Amino acid sequence: MNIDVQPVPAAQRLRAEAPPPPRRGHLPLGEPEGTADRIEITSGWIERAGEPWFPITGEIHYSRLPRDRWSEVLGHARAGGLDTVATYVLWQAHEPEPGQFRWDDNLDLRAFIELAARHGLDVIVRMGPWAHGEARYGGFPDWLVERSVATRTNDADYLELVRRFYRQIVDQLAGLAHVEGGPVVGAQMDNELYDQPEHLATLRTVAEDLGLRVPIWTATGWGGAQVPESLLPLYSAYADGFWEDSATEWPHFAAFHFRYSEVRDDLTVGADLREALDGIVLDPSTVPLKDDAALPFATCELGSGMHVAYHRRPLVTAEDVGALALAKIGSGSIWQGYYMYAGGTQRRGAHGAEQESHATGYPNDVPTLSYDFYAPVGEHGQVRPHHHLLRRQHLWLATDGTGLAAMRTTVGGGSEDPSELRWSVRSDGYRGYLFLTTYQPARHPLDPQPGLQVAVELDDTVVIVPSRPTDVPAGVSVVWPLRYPLTDELVLRSATAQLVTRIADDAGEIVVLCATDGIPVELVLEGAVDVHGAGTVRHDGGHTVVDLLGVPGPGALVELPGVRVLVVDEVTANHLYRLEVAGRDRLVLTDAPVYELDGDLVAHPDTGSVTVSLLPAPASLTSEDAEVVAGTAVAAPWSTWTVRTSAGQRPLASGLRPEAAAPPEPGRGGPMDRLSAPRDFSGAAWVPLDVPDELMADVDRTLLRITWTGDVGRALVGDEVVSDHFWHGRTWDLDLTPWREQAARDGVTLELLPWRGDTGVWVDPSVRDVAEGITVPSVEIVRVAKAVLVAEEAKQ
Repeated sequence: MNIDVQPVPAAQRLRAEAPPPPRRGHLPLGEPEGTADRIEITSGWIERAGEPWFPITGEIHYSRLPRDRWSEVLGHARAGGLDTVATYVLWQAHEPEPGQFRWDDNLDLRAFIELAARHGLDVIVRMGPWAHGEARYGGFPDWLVERSVATRTNDADYLELVRRFYRQIVDQLAGLAHVEGGPVVGAQMDNELYDQPEHLATLRTVAEDLGLRVPIWTATGWGGAQVPESLLPLYSAYADGFWEDSATEWPHFAAFHFRYSEVRDDLTVGADLREALDGIVLDPSTVPLKDDAALPFATCELGSGMHVAYHRRPLVTAEDVGALALAKIGSGSIWQGYYMYAGGTQRRGAHGAEQESHATGYPNDVPTLSYDFYAPVGEHGQVRPHHHLLRRQHLWLATDGTGLAAMRTTVGGGSEDPSELRWSVRSDGYRGYLFLTTYQPARHPLDPQPGLQVAVELDDTVVIVPSRPTDVPAGVSVVWPLRYPLTDELVLRSATAQLVTRIADDAGEIVVLCATDGIPVELVLEGAVDVHGAGTVRHDGGHTVVDLLGVPGPGALVELPGVRVLVVDEVTANHLYRLEVAGRDRLVLTDAPVYELDGDLVAHPDTGSVTVSLLPAPASLTSEDAEVVAGTAVAAPWSTWTVRTSAGQRPLASGLRPEAAAPPEPGRGGPMDRLSAPRDFSGAAWVPLDVPDELMADVDRTLLRITWTGDVGRALVGDEVVSDHFWHGRTWDLDLTPWREQAARDGVTLELLPWRGDTGVWVDPSVRDVAEGITVPSVEIVRVAKAVLVAEEAKQ
């Protein structure tokens, strides 16, 4: 070893050993040798075309989105770094009456999958038959519930109905399976089924008998589920849960998900349904929770937001989502799967709204229409901060996920004690990544870590990070590279900044790192290295230490032999995309949500003027939808354009204090006797809003944004309820675009019920001191534009 590790406390030293070779061929999953782009499931990771593959999957429900918004949402998903989308096939939507199937309009599963492929996304089909997803009867049609069949079992009559439904799905997927060169790489059987492994296995057999061939067959594995060997169990992690009781301040399970641990299961997700619907109460001492060495650690429901129920309304933040996701990577996840990645709207059927409710025997009442979930992409296409926080992680995984997936996880420390360092390492023995976190949600913060240094013993050396003790503030989660190869000859021994991506321009390669607010940036390079640009040099233990000169940002370039390192700040990183534009991968730095389609940039600004910077720069950037003007570069080596559109915000009303004449008395219902959502709005406060047509003209989408406090609100256009909202501290958005003509003619009416603290509804402590009654500080129109930006290279 060439560095003395004595100065580092024992609690901050560990040996990161190389992983053992994975087991192969022991699972009835994957594809046979010789298959093009072969997918194989090993005991440690998933392989694709012979290389470890780190899938990144987001849940998007085609049947809960307008068909004309599919492309936009899928575009944002791909721009956010996803390579796969998952989607429920809701039985109630596709077979509303026995034997009468619908695959039209936004129920066209095949068209959705083909569009996903156009955006470069593979697809996991969650086939049910039971889905949950806060859908009425878990997605079962009413006619099925009314029949005397033993659902979710191997009952012959039930299986015959399932076979009929599955046949329809398989027909929709004809020619789209991965083995056929298509995008469908996996299928999930049922959902949250805990004690029927034989039935789960039968569902796969039924789908295969009908002709479906996919390499990845999955089942949800949380809650101690008994998953048969023919299915890969996938796990979940949420920062909070609407399904908890209203007396629960913070669910016991939540803190665990902000620590590093090789334990995969969570016994509490969906526990209310297990108890209420299935009568299953788990004894944690009887459920094995340790790592299963035969199976890779894969997830499908990392909470990238959180829904609300009437009785309990969590306020999960973007920072919660980012920290939880990174904690799972630091715990050994080799597949990041998010629920929900894009919000949607509950369907309406012959029986009215098709949401989970006390009326259909569920423990929770949820909104009748909104399924926004505070997802990275909202119910109406709103792009949220965690879309950007997660994209930073996904760009890193796209850059080095092949290496990371095959690395072994070693947890260095971290308990429930808020003062103890939480850290882990993923390594192949030679190189790896150091994970550190001082993050928990604001109401349960962790302590900072003053004078931090850790020592990681690899096969042939010990890496101490940072080179000098450094204070790590509270509220951060980081992953720092260890011995990352910058070039074939140059190794980044360590850095107190995170790898984002790497890209080439005409001058060579650029490796992008992101600094963390409050932590000084140092780059340690192995050996003696010639350094120029935005860094000062010192030497330590035979290595070259570069301290960043000035502040991180889009122009902070450190010039090294054969490569440049760009160290950006967090604000810049949150506006940074990597997209293929005009036939070439480019970094795109912009303050508008963007994605790529067929080589063009598609922007959806909600302000009148935005900037777009590109690296490497094309010769020109033009648009038929907007005014595009070449501007001053953000900093070398970027080129910048200003894009002006008709987007922007327009006020409609402010400072309102409406009174509800006769709000209904609180009620309870469902199998757990929880607070029920009010259905009687006859005594609600009415707020009529005039919406001039010109405010909705000449834009792609018009949102009505309501900042308010109260209990429950509904919005009506004419006599039709077009949106509803359980107040929980966030603004209420609804899309007026489908109702433009009627809204311009008749206006929009808000029906609002007042906040009453003694009702017992749980809201986050940060908003709990709200005044009794109703306030409407502001109502505004948000005009969202669409601009297709065409880049062209100079002719040779």
